[in-house]
Amino acid sequence: MRRTTRYPVVGPNSLWHVYKTVPFWRVVRNFIVIQLARYTPLLAVKNWLYRTFLGMKVGDQTSFALMVMLDVMFPEKISVGKNTVIGYNTTILAHEYLIKEYRLGEVKIGSEVMIGANSTILPGIEIGDGAIVSAGTLVHKDVPAGAFVGGNPMRVIYTKDEMAERAAGETEVQFT
Repeated sequence: MRRTTRYPVVGPNSLWHVYKTVPFWRVVRNFIVIQLARYTPLLAVKNWLYRTFLGMKVGDQTSFALMVMLDVMFPEKISVGKNTVIGYNTTILAHEYLIKEYRLGEVKIGSEVMIGANSTILPGIEIGDGAIVSAGTLVHKDVPAGAFVGGNPMRVIYTKDEMAERAAGETEVQFT
């Protein structure tokens, strides 16, 4: 289950209340930083921008591919471990504005994680160390460490133990 905090609203849908939840100029700054980072091919520069201007926790040697879209309103709620790859055009959200409420939740992505292109990660999600998320996956629940997941809706394709068995089997085939 996703870990989000719910905030009910009265009157128009919650997106009309957006600047009561986050200052307008912060959204403008975040938007500019994210757009610059989306197009730069320099991985170290991206990580520096995210850490310095967005308040994100980003591990060493983490790679954000071109066009990754981070939550423009609450990027500080996103943390990514060491040596992780976030694939092309992936979206990472820490908020959702609904009709009668909005929700906020931290997104925690572990170390040595591979997230395939065009995936979407919803708020309140944890992705464990060593996990693999297949391209085009909607990550709507936690991903266990070492698991291989994919699809929409997301499902576990291989557990950590099954991945280890497959890796051992591939090694045997290569050397026999």
